Amino acid sequence: MTLRRHIVRIIAYIAMLVPSAASAIDRTQLAVVVNANDPLSVVIGNYYAGQRRIPFWNVVKVRFPPGSATMTRAEFQTIKAQVDAEASPDVQAYALTWAAPYRVECMSITSAFAFGFNRAYCANGCEPTRASPYFDSGSRFPFAQLGVRPTIAIAATSFAQAKALIDRGVKSDQSRPAGTAYLLSTSDSRRDVRSSSYPRVERILAGRMRVRELDQEELKDAGDVFLYFIGRARVGGLQTLRFVPGAIADHLTSLGGMLTDSIQMSALRWLEAGATGSYGTVVEPCNMPQKFPDPAVVARHYLNGETLIEAYWKSVLMPGQGIFVGEPLARPFGRPGAAAEMTRGPCAEDHEASPKKCR
Repeated sequence: MTLRRHIVRIIAYIAMLVPSAASAIDRTQLAVVVNANDPLSVVIGNYYAGQRRIPFWNVVKVRFPPGSATMTRAEFQTIKAQVDAEASPDVQAYALTWAAPYRVECMSITSAFAFGFNRAYCANGCEPTRASPYFDSGSRFPFAQLGVRPTIAIAATSFAQAKALIDRGVKSDQSRPAGTAYLLSTSDSRRDVRSSSYPRVERILAGRMRVRELDQEELKDAGDVFLYFIGRARVGGLQTLRFVPGAIADHLTSLGGMLTDSIQMSALRWLEAGATGSYGTVVEPCNMPQKFPDPAVVARHYLNGETLIEAYWKSVLMPGQGIFVGEPLARPFGRPGAAAEMTRGPCAEDHEASPKKCR
């Protein structure tokens, strides 16, 4: 490491410890992880870095055989060690640019990157796992304060799908959408375990966003979907919906996080239908609501101006078995100027610029 780079890292670390007017993770604090052996990962990473003006030093390229659903612990630890070594100390979160692998043995790949591989975040059967210290926290700097880098996958099976997802996230910034939160209670009693939290969502969103709590099996023909939570193995009617940019939607079921080969409905179906963020578990979690997003928590943090990655991650108490997918920096309720903070910087014109030019 050169003396100049060492000084830059020290300054960045000190800056994190000083109270900041910003209230959410921004483009300078997100590292984009690209699998250089996967052409789709490369093109997604390049497009995202350009659209979000990610500093070139926050784009980390690794290499591993693409396409496999599961990665071994040994393979993962080698890759994570490289990513951690190349990430500057101001990086608070990671974004992966692939749909597979989505799992590291018994953990989701997003949780493995966030916490490091640790079997305490796994479970044998219907058991709780270690809780996330980031859950419902007020932390602005999760890595500096908690040693956690929340991670999300900008996951897609084609560049067209990834581009549409990224564009929705960018479009959502500061949009303050007049959308609706749809909270569905279904007849699937094993998967409807989050419905008890719906009254809290209504209280949190009262006067801020319309809430519709519905007793039905699916939602159809709604044109203003901003939040959509349901418990089912498969969700119908998605092709009839219009999601507001920045929308979050997920279904509580066992294997929604098996992104490319699930026997149930993959969380990718939500993104393909127009949502900007979703979540699913990669191994059998049983129907423990603590292992899934708490709608009330995600609604509160998201509408208070946090980014999608922050609000969503803070809503899951036990995320070790679950994967987060979507556009991390989407921030529909950011304060004025937030979008400019996230899209402008010393390398705004060229994220491939040289260190001398950018620093």
